[in-house]
Amino acid sequence: MASFIVGNGKGRGRYRPLAEINVTPLVDVMLVLLIIFMVTAPLMTSGVDVDLPKTDAKPLNSDSQPLTVTINAEGHIYLQDSQVELPDLVAKLEAISQNNPERRIFVRGDRAVSYGLVMQVMGTITQGGFSKVALLAEQPTAAPPNAASPAGSPKAPPGKPGRG
Repeated sequence: MASFIVGNGKGRGRYRPLAEINVTPLVDVMLVLLIIFMVTAPLMTSGVDVDLPKTDAKPLNSDSQPLTVTINAEGHIYLQDSQVELPDLVAKLEAISQNNPERRIFVRGDRAVSYGLVMQVMGTITQGGFSKVALLAEQPTAAPPNAASPAGSPKAPPGKPGRG
């Protein structure tokens, strides 16, 4: 602790404590911690490596009265309620939207359909000039914490222990 002498300079004086906080070490520690967090934060993100399909999709926007393109479990493509083939999809979308490329289009895919097919449909739509294409998903329902696992959940093969 720092102190200084109080007195007239003759004889012995009294020491009084200096009542100031030295914040320099605190600032140094905080700057070091900031640098550590800035370096380690990007490394903390985890991900799974996947081979994503390639498409020329453009950014999404919003408007009203969207068209719906649905891909069912068998891979059949439907525009609204009528079945269409992939090569005819853009022509029918242009006819329904009256050549308005700003019309919003929702793409719904069954969970059994491959991701590649869904992206192929979206890529075909965006290459046709439509820029407002979005994927739809169903929100999961909240299950009680003690609920049994679904019937279709993967199980460990016989003879191999499952992960716990």
